[in-house]
Amino acid sequence: MRSIRFSKKSSITVAFLLLAVAAIVTGSEQTLMIGDFSGADMESGLPLGWESLTFKGIKRHTNYTLVRDNDIVVLKAESNASASGLIRRISIDPKEYKFLTWRWKIANILRKGDAGKKEGDDFPARVYINFEYDPQKLSLLERVKYEAARLIYGEYPPLCAIAYVWGNKIPKRSVVPSAYSDKAVLIVVESGNSLSNQWVEVTRNIYEDYKAVFQEDPPPISGIAIMTDTDDTGESAIAYYGDIVLRKS
Repeated sequence: MRSIRFSKKSSITVAFLLLAVAAIVTGSEQTLMIGDFSGADMESGLPLGWESLTFKGIKRHTNYTLVRDNDIVVLKAESNASASGLIRRISIDPKEYKFLTWRWKIANILRKGDAGKKEGDDFPARVYINFEYDPQKLSLLERVKYEAARLIYGEYPPLCAIAYVWGNKIPKRSVVPSAYSDKAVLIVVESGNSLSNQWVEVTRNIYEDYKAVFQEDPPPISGIAIMTDTDDTGESAIAYYGDIVLRKS
């Protein structure tokens, strides 16, 4: 996984985003609406609470726009030898809100995609879960590196990440180490072209996925991101993302 490029933020902005998350508890406290794309204003640009996620050294960025699909507003991603994402910064306990549900649709898989190699580390659709920095889980050298990143970007990078991906040939339910980071894993939740151009709904137990991969209880979630990228393979991809929801049960 490529290193996330953070921008400096004031305490006022961070407080506003945390209040925004608190304000979107829907109905009972069983559900948190993280990506309310269906309720977004198509003229407002990025969905409320989401921001661009770019990477150092990558100049061509994926284009994200709100569009209508069967009269429902969704997020469309168009990538042409490019890479960037969108992220919603939050602070959520995955022991409490364990279940993540989203919808997505792809136009095509990537022919050259290979999850095990940097030159093939592209996917038509990914959903990232980032976990908060925890110094107790790191060596002294790693803590120094994280502190250096905080001084540069104004905040700590995530401790680790799980990326749920739509692969090309790799079997569904495969778990693959990231080619870019030893603190990130890829979990293949869909694979192949058989469901291309069809909406697919996914529900994952983040808490259990983290425990299975890292063999310990997870720290708080620090952000949820989406990304469609084709910079390594040089190919093109189109994907659509529907609403993203966290649930207790």
